[in-house]
Amino acid sequence: MNIRINAVKFDADSKLEEFIEKKVSKLARYFDDIINAEVFLKLENTPDLENKVVEIKLEIPGSDLFASKQSKSFEESTDVVVDALKQQILKHKDKMRGL
Repeated sequence: MNIRINAVKFDADSKLEEFIEKKVSKLARYFDDIINAEVFLKLENTPDLENKVVEIKLEIPGSDLFASKQSKSFEESTDVVVDALKQQILKHKDKMRGL
């Protein structure tokens, strides 16, 4: 799986990128045919503390899966988005099996 991390209008540090790569690569446990994972890190311009947005688009044969989450840290957002994508992958695999 090819993982591409895009930090929009800021530079993400290497620790954050390593954390995201580690979390996203774990999705391969649930589905072997993931082609690409594109991660977008954004800072919303709001006075709220929950201004860190993580969006992940997974490219899989037949369709794309997408999830987005906004919270007070990129790590927290990544955890929630990866969990959401895991659920989507499991649902997709059930559909492929005809359940």
